[in-house]
Amino acid sequence: MQKNIRLPALTTLVALTLAASAAQAQHTLKAGVVRYDAHSKTTGITGIGIPAGADAKVGDATTALFTYEYAVSPKFGVELALGIPPTIRAKASGTVSFLGEVLSARNVAPTLLVNYHFGEPGDTLRPYVGVGGNYTKFTSVKTPYGWNVKLSDSMGLAVHGGADWAINKNWGLFASIARIDVKSNLTATGAVVLQTTIDFRPWTYEAGVSYRF
Repeated sequence: MQKNIRLPALTTLVALTLAASAAQAQHTLKAGVVRYDAHSKTTGITGIGIPAGADAKVGDATTALFTYEYAVSPKFGVELALGIPPTIRAKASGTVSFLGEVLSARNVAPTLLVNYHFGEPGDTLRPYVGVGGNYTKFTSVKTPYGWNVKLSDSMGLAVHGGADWAINKNWGLFASIARIDVKSNLTATGAVVLQTTIDFRPWTYEAGVSYRF
């Protein structure tokens, strides 16, 4: 008899907990602009006949950013960040700088983050920090020199921090900065085989609008 009394009580408690969780659930969509600042460093370009000191430098890029965050509690959220893949360009440097632009590729880089939000959900200004992982795949790889170029995929740590500013219950603005680990092995096959490892070491700067529902 006692067990029969506890079962409905337990069922009611679970139902109330789920209802409270659903009431707290919040979805946030963000759209804006992201500046991709590469601080690239390579292991140097090696290959038969390649002069010592041959190198390349990756340039910066700007593109559109889209994110979705699900609030699992008033303080914590899980965020997926995507964007229109920017075109990353590399120019020869060092002893082969006369070659100019040697490579272009699109950078597809979804990033999954767990965020901690300071303050309370109703606050006008809410700073946040987050940590997670980034997966980068390079597509549309092109070179003016006829090489067959391959860039390996990359997986690395991503950290960011920023702030949300609420305009009203649904709309707001945001700004953030992130550091991402991105490394790729490059192999270019032509008359000779060229190889290097690129450590992109990017910082990204984001700003835009948000919508909560």
